Amino acid sequence: MKAFKDTLKEIRRQARRTDVPAVRPTVPVPAPPPEPDFKQLFSDVIPLKSPPRHIPQHKKPSPHPRRRHGQHGLSAQTEMEVLRHMTGLFEPQDSQNQYARPGMPGQTLKRLRSGHWPVACQLDLHGMDRYQAQDALALFLHRARQRGPCLRIIHGKGFGSNGQPVLKKLVRTWLSHHPEVLAFCQASEAMGGEGALLVLIRRGHYEECGSE
Repeated sequence: MKAFKDTLKEIRRQARRTDVPAVRPTVPVPAPPPEPDFKQLFSDVIPLKSPPRHIPQHKKPSPHPRRRHGQHGLSAQTEMEVLRHMTGLFEPQDSQNQYARPGMPGQTLKRLRSGHWPVACQLDLHGMDRYQAQDALALFLHRARQRGPCLRIIHGKGFGSNGQPVLKKLVRTWLSHHPEVLAFCQASEAMGGEGALLVLIRRGHYEECGSE
């Protein structure tokens, strides 16, 4: 029994030895290098006399507005010459002597030409350029709807610098695209001939009509 206890003690003693972790040899950690002295590193640097940053000098904006794209700066006389030479480039080559909106009765133009509808009021475009004539015609058609369906528009027989009539073609083109114009035809010789048109328009309910 004593021998058994001695053996048990020896086993316990050996077990304690195995539980103790092995001690590894410590390796010394090298110390970090000292930080460099900034003043000492750049002691031989000579600073510049001028500021290190470049500050751009912005010009003050001009009080005069800039010319937008498309402003050519031509004189009034030069502009008139350019427009005069451009006459006819954007207008149809042939002008219509008569026009009837699709869906109108077949006798409409014949009745208009024969004076079936009396002329209610008229507009004279003599002395106007194309822009003035377009504005005057638009206002005239707007106001004339109360007076009567038949109108007379005098555009004259004037010719441009290229030898072609200007307002004669333009007025016919404008009328053929106007939503209130039903038909038009060239007036008789007694009413102006090639220099005038008889126009049939829709009747409306407006309070005024300007006639010239």
